[in-house]
This record gives sequence, structure tokens and C-alpha cells, in this order.
Amino acid sequence: MTDDTSARRAEAVRDRYRSTLGAVPNGVQERLRLAQDFDRLPTEEAIAALRHIVLTDSPLGGRVQQLVHFGQLLALGRAHPARIHGQGALHAGAGIPDLIGVAETALITAGVPAYALGTEIIAELTAAESRGTLTSAEGAEGL
Repeated sequence: MTDDTSARRAEAVRDRYRSTLGAVPNGVQERLRLAQDFDRLPTEEAIAALRHIVLTDSPLGGRVQQLVHFGQLLALGRAHPARIHGQGALHAGAGIPDLIGVAETALITAGVPAYALGTEIIAELTAAESRGTLTSAEGAEGL
């Protein structure tokens, strides 16, 4: 595959992340770099296509789907991806009260650690929103 073709295909993958999250997370950037360097771009394209179907074509809609992801990741204690999906929920039209509701639900289903993680992330997102840095190039990693 030519470098130009590879670059266009990688950019198409980035565009899918931008459409659902508002930014391309650093981890995705690194995976794309490796995929291009070692001719494994079809794997990243397949992952992006599946994510797009699940997030965009879901009967839940993008906003609710991102809130569900946020809550599931809080329950699993996965701070980094929860931050990304918290930002993705805001990008999809959710508000801070929606995120708080998800964190409170996580309190019931997964306990105080999940709730504490959720409120920590929400506080970071609120601070980033007030600074105007919410949609940094790193996605929620820049918070």
C-alpha cells in the first residue's frame, strides 16, 4: 500500500473517532502509527467500523450510548477510558447533570469507588469546560 493511501485510510479512522468522541485519543494515535508502520491498518479499520456501528447506529443514540459506556467503565474502575467516554458524552449532547446521574447509578451498582471515580472525572471535565480546554487534541487525556 502506498504511503498516501495508508495516510488517507488512517485519517478516515481518525475521523470516526472525532465524530463519536470529538477528538482522537492518544492511544488510538499510537495504535494507528504502529498499524501503518507494520502494515496492519485493516485491524484498526475493523475496530473503528465496529465502534462506529455500536456507537452511531445504536437504537440508544449517541448521547445515551456514550453515557452507558461512561457508566460501565466507572463500574470497571477504568479511569482513562471513562474520561474519554465522559468527554464523548458531552460531545454527543449530554450535560454535566447526566454524567452526575450516571456516577450516582454507579454508586448503587458498583459502590463508592465507582462513584468517587465518576465525580473525579466530572470535576475534571467541568474544570476543562470552564477553561475552554475540553476538546484538546488528546481527547480527555489532556484533562
